[in-house]
Amino acid sequence: MAKETIDKLAKALAETLPEGLRSVREDLEKNFRSVLQGGIGKLELVTREEFEVQQAVLARTREKLDALESRLAGIETKKPAKKKAAKKKTAKKKTASKSKTA
Repeated sequence: MAKETIDKLAKALAETLPEGLRSVREDLEKNFRSVLQGGIGKLELVTREEFEVQQAVLARTREKLDALESRLAGIETKKPAKKKAAKKKTAKKKTASKSKTA
């Protein structure tokens, strides 16, 4: 969060103080600013630019994942047909080898 935004927020908080506390307003505004900066610093926030870059990376990754899933689904639908053909060939070879030995 930008320093100016924290300053504006601290000033707004200080302005909400009752009339009796206006004399300590500057000290409280400094304390508000310090607390806000400390709290926001712990949040591990990212800039808008960093967020948008990661959003674009995620979108590209999703597109690639969708393409790979479609490709895999196509391969999986073709695979059972190949297994059946392979089983028939194996059965024929076993039958042929048994007839040769008999």
